[in-house]
Amino acid sequence: MTTAQSVAEESGSVPGIQLEELRVTASVRGAAARLVLAGTADTRAAEALGEMLKKLHTRCTEAGVLEVEVDLRDLEFMNSSSFKAFVSWITAVRELDRGKQYKLTFQSDNGKHWQRRSLGALSCFAIDLITIRT
Repeated sequence: MTTAQSVAEESGSVPGIQLEELRVTASVRGAAARLVLAGTADTRAAEALGEMLKKLHTRCTEAGVLEVEVDLRDLEFMNSSSFKAFVSWITAVRELDRGKQYKLTFQSDNGKHWQRRSLGALSCFAIDLITIRT
């Protein structure tokens, strides 16, 4: 496993990721959740990111979350290993009963062309659940 250190869990937060190359925070507040990524999500971060997204998914389903805002504006790059963690998360949301599914809204930086291409492809996995904002 990577040398990820869990960020102290606060009320409503999900343990985050603090690596040299990637910082991720997540929180759940009522029917909404927020996930913020900054840095570079490469192969070294993929395992930690996948585990965090599983924990966030569990927390969201337990709390009855209706929407998760995913802020990628400060994410410089994501490789296919970390991208796969998001595909697995979206698949888990899609597999929930329709009444328990939650929406995912990705905030992206339009100046980062890889985000536009990657998020476009990602949205194809769950057109009815994913919104992309620039």
